[in-house]
Amino acid sequence: MLKIVNLSKSFNKNTDNEINIFRNFNLRIEKNKCTAIIGPNGCGKSTLLNIIGGSIPSDKGEIILNNQDITQLKEEKRAANIGRVYQNPSMGVSPSLTILENMALADKKGEKFSLKKLIKKNNIDKYVSLLKELDLGLENKLNTQVKFLSGGQRQALSLVMATMKYPDLLLLDEHTAALDPKTSNLIMRKTKELIEKYSITTIMISHNMRDAIEYSDRIIMLDKGRVVFDKPSRDVTEEELINIYREKLVQIVA
Repeated sequence: MLKIVNLSKSFNKNTDNEINIFRNFNLRIEKNKCTAIIGPNGCGKSTLLNIIGGSIPSDKGEIILNNQDITQLKEEKRAANIGRVYQNPSMGVSPSLTILENMALADKKGEKFSLKKLIKKNNIDKYVSLLKELDLGLENKLNTQVKFLSGGQRQALSLVMATMKYPDLLLLDEHTAALDPKTSNLIMRKTKELIEKYSITTIMISHNMRDAIEYSDRIIMLDKGRVVFDKPSRDVTEEELINIYREKLVQIVA
């Protein structure tokens, strides 16, 4: 379980451009469940994921993951227990390395290793097996540099790499937003299969109301750093979410 306690975060502090994103923000994320976070641009969605992942520090508050306080841990330390897939298909992979080298790097996350001893032959069958589950033929392209893959193939590879060591928490930052609808649907199905297979606690940011409902267990809407909606996905309709969005847009324009 993830607990966020009294979180505060501001940017451009003590200037005319100061922005207060969170003030004494509290949130509990259930273990082994997928929670979708939605909301208008600037509501704090990506900032929240960045704070949890450790890429930006909080000003105040605590982040507790499975009863361990990770608030002061650096990003690379948190990465041992937190997987992440980004909106940009190239951010979760090393484009200049091969698929095999990328898989081996992900397999070494949280460990000390030498690049000369990166790939162990007895691990290759494991990588092939994981890639086969994607049904994209990537297991037949192990020696292909990732930069030659399509955006969907790179995102699928990122997803496998982020989950292959069974992280305590998976962060999905609009991970299908840069993909065409057909590929997006494929990646969402594979995402659901992986997080259910390994029972991974997941936070998913999405602007797609239908995906948020279909692929999550719980939906939270943020607005100006506050939770303004929180329901089990099974009790939510797409129309309900769209109407709330419209209300927020009218308030912004007004």
